[in-house]
Formats: sequence, structure tokens, C-alpha cells
Amino acid sequence: MLYFDGHLVEPEQARIDPRDRGFLLGDGLFETMRAERGRVPFLDRHLDRLEASAAILGIPLPQPRAALAAACLEVLQANGLTNCIAAVRLTLSRGPGPRGLAPPPEPEPTLLITVAAIAEGPPAPARAVISSIRRNEHSPLSRIKSLNYLDAVLALREARERGADDAILCNTAGRLACASAANLFLVRDGVLLTPSLGEGVLPGITRGLILELASELGSSAEENAIPPSALERAEEVFLTSSLIGVRPLVAADGHPVGRGALGPLTERLGEAYRERLLRS
Repeated sequence: MLYFDGHLVEPEQARIDPRDRGFLLGDGLFETMRAERGRVPFLDRHLDRLEASAAILGIPLPQPRAALAAACLEVLQANGLTNCIAAVRLTLSRGPGPRGLAPPPEPEPTLLITVAAIAEGPPAPARAVISSIRRNEHSPLSRIKSLNYLDAVLALREARERGADDAILCNTAGRLACASAANLFLVRDGVLLTPSLGEGVLPGITRGLILELASELGSSAEENAIPPSALERAEEVFLTSSLIGVRPLVAADGHPVGRGALGPLTERLGEAYRERLLRS
């Protein structure tokens, strides 16, 4: 079952209007959330980002926040996924419109919520390569979860073809930005470093939580411009997202990161994040 424009329906009953701008132009947004046994931790933060991103694109939310939150839980229950770990994806498009690029003056958004069970337990350490695909830090799309995710798709395909688990994207200035679908953190001289939002970085929900947790743990953290050469000098590197949590990165472009294993600060932050996840 999925949630489509206000109703629970079977997948074969859901029909997207062939004029839908999300399908034709990528004119829309999505949020991917982790569900923990029938609840969605940090749901308010996800809805905050959805609202902010929708305002940037000028897409009205079709339902109040409370209704969106209830719909996420309803579709989990309808699919019998309240006793496991699941991924919840909320997709919002501007809806149907006339031919051309100009948005309709009174949009009728399309809302779709789908769920799927995912594996439990911490993710395996990752090996990454620096992709030839660049992240455009000048585009507003770099800071929202737009339906146009082709840069990430191409970057991940390139990484897999090169025998890696993930891709690291630099921005147009050649500085580190993010992974294909995750934020990037480095540890250097005990200091936690992550590319600033101005570098073309999505304001990840888990990214924000890790910065908060670092402060609570008494660890210094900086958001800054970071050159790719910093990967070679890093003691630890890890990736974050709502689905993977904290995932250590143990090799970049074929070279080990630090000891080539899970680092102590990464481990501490991962444990603190997990505790916050269970309490939320």
C-alpha cells in the first residue's frame, strides 16, 4: 500500500497525471526518513526542511504538517512495517501543468508516500572515489532534495564502475562537498570538519544532529571550505544520512583513510547518534 493524494491505495491503483511536472521536469521535492518500529524519529526536522524547500520552489504543501505526519505513520501500519526498520519516502511534485517551463499560477501538487523495509544494524565501512561529477554550489538545488537527482545517480554509477561503494563529489571550485546521498565529515588533529552549506551541501538532518552531538561531547567542530587533499591527511572520515546514520569511510581513491578502520570519534558520535535516535 502507498499513500497517494490523501488516500491509501494499492500501487497499481496510483496514477500520475501524464502532465505532472515532477515526471516531466523534475519539478518537486522529496524527503527520505528512517522509521524505527512504527515511528519516524526527527520527523519535525524533516517536515521543517520540506516546508523550507517547498517555499523556495513555490510549491504549496497539500496538507497541514500534522496530516503529513499522520500519513507517514498510516502507510507504515498499512504495510505491516511497525516492528522493523523501514525507509519512508515522501515525494511532492508541483502537479500537472500546461506545456512549457512556466509553472501553473495555481498548482495542484501531487503527494506520494511510500515505505520499504531496510536492513537493521550498522552499515559496513565504505570505500569511495572522488567523482568527475561536480556539485554546483551556486544552484539553489544543491541545498534542497529536488526530484532531479541525476548528478548523484551518475556519480554513484561512476563509483560502482570503479569498484567503490560511494562517490565523493567536489563543487565547481574543486573543494569537497558531499557523497552521492550523504553528508561528509573528516577528523583532523581531533577536530571534526565538514563542508559548509555554502559549498553546495544539503542541510542534512543527520548532519545537523552530528554537529549538535559533537558540541555535547565536547568535541571541536568546524564548517568550512575543505580541499580534497584533506582526505589524505584525515585521521577519520565518515558519511551521514537519515538511512545510514553514521558510516565510516575507510578508503578514498584507493588510499586508506587514517588506520583504514573505524575511528574513535566516529564510533563515539555513532553511538551518541543512535542513543538520540532511540530517545526521539
